Amino acid sequence: MTDSATLEQTTPAATTMLDHWVDGAAWSGTSTRTAPVYNPALGRVQHEVRLASTADVDEAVAAATAAWAQWRDTSIAKRQTGMFAFRELLNARKQELAEILTSEHGKVISDALGEIARGMEVVEFACGLGHLTKGAYSENVSTGVDVYTVKQPIGVVGIISPFNFPAMVPLWFFSIALAAGNAVILKPSEKDPSAAIWMASLLKEAGLPDGVLNVVHGDKESVDALLAHPDVRAISFVGSTPIARYVYETATSHGKRVQALGGAKNHMLVLPDADLDLAADAAVNAGFGSAGERCMAISVVLAVDTIADEFVEKVSQRMGTLRTGDGTRGCDMGPLITQVHRDKVASYIDVAASDGASVVVDGRDVEVDGDPDGFWLGPTLIDRVPTSSAVYKDEIFGPVLSVVRVDGYEEGLGIINGSPYGNGTAIFTNDGGAARRFQREAHVGMIGINVPIPVPVAYHSFGGWKASLFGDAKAYGPHGFDFFTQEKAVTSRWLDPSHGGLNLGFPQHD
Repeated sequence: MTDSATLEQTTPAATTMLDHWVDGAAWSGTSTRTAPVYNPALGRVQHEVRLASTADVDEAVAAATAAWAQWRDTSIAKRQTGMFAFRELLNARKQELAEILTSEHGKVISDALGEIARGMEVVEFACGLGHLTKGAYSENVSTGVDVYTVKQPIGVVGIISPFNFPAMVPLWFFSIALAAGNAVILKPSEKDPSAAIWMASLLKEAGLPDGVLNVVHGDKESVDALLAHPDVRAISFVGSTPIARYVYETATSHGKRVQALGGAKNHMLVLPDADLDLAADAAVNAGFGSAGERCMAISVVLAVDTIADEFVEKVSQRMGTLRTGDGTRGCDMGPLITQVHRDKVASYIDVAASDGASVVVDGRDVEVDGDPDGFWLGPTLIDRVPTSSAVYKDEIFGPVLSVVRVDGYEEGLGIINGSPYGNGTAIFTNDGGAARRFQREAHVGMIGINVPIPVPVAYHSFGGWKASLFGDAKAYGPHGFDFFTQEKAVTSRWLDPSHGGLNLGFPQHD
């Protein structure tokens, strides 16, 4: 990220050390390695976070294993009470959590509150665990024989969450994992780890037992320790596609159940009959919210030639009204997470120009309402992007919106289906027939019709296709409870008191 001389200049005289959270309390572990945690709006280090060793992960797994022995046998009613209490505390103190998110990630306060609200939807869904963990019963499948299924927790599970949603993504997973009776090791991003500790403390306040949720900070060493640990039964991951593939292949080779959500390159197809004002608003909102650092961001607009000029003009006009700056000042968009990431995203602007695209709005020229040392890059609009360019192919993960011009529906659909990713996509049209065709024909896991970011509500499941998802289980919704439980089938016969005699023949149906 930065050399030691720069770090000495940017690090305050005293920074807070962020510990792990193990067995219901802060814990320093044995490793002496640490990493800086920046306030990206100021460009300065505000914390140091401990990076766990393999031995530290082993200690956390041991605590979780011991806690699970009792938690799995805790009644559904008591687990449900704990989840309701956590939901109420989270709702009452969400402003506090939002301020933590803004200080470490950089997203504006309103965006942080929206993140928390979407995470709370899953907490509320998890409160229905009594209904969602029911089995099935078949009476008298043979004379006097009944068969029924039960869903039981799988044990200790690992969650590896990304920097872009440090509250929402952990809530997607640990809410359901805990409700289903599992114990959790959460490994948040080392770039913005405080939200995880805050939520772990809140779960303790809500009455959940010590050790059922543990937080271990770290980098690749701690990730690899979770993937290989024999007592970790399942792994949930969200991040880039190369790492998702690595997590899936490594964890499954160690016999674990895995859901690994990868990267994306989400397209929005705008047909000539669309409401262009609605489509332009949607493109700006979906392209630049959270500074484009989200796997469901619209990064490519496929605009039909006949309306492309008008559409680009409308988007450009709206971008001129956005304020980029410190998330605590009521701005529309904040900084990027690190200077390194900011520079990588900005480098694509030069790539676009060299590949023959037209840079309509250059975010490097933005005037910011914030500290000049922040990791700033303003909203960027690039038109006439060739599909051969890295600007089109790569998941840029920043506030860069590309426009690819197409001759109509068929060419647009072909480009979408030709992408290696399949997370989300959207169509903007007033033609119901075209919309219905699109929802059937697009090879993508989540479809929006005049909705730019089609993230499902909590009682449906979130996940894409192709290189955007590794494993069979999507996140939250019905898939969530299926993933965090294992089904057991029981075949039962209670003998009639008049039964007697021996019969060595093969059982037959009467």
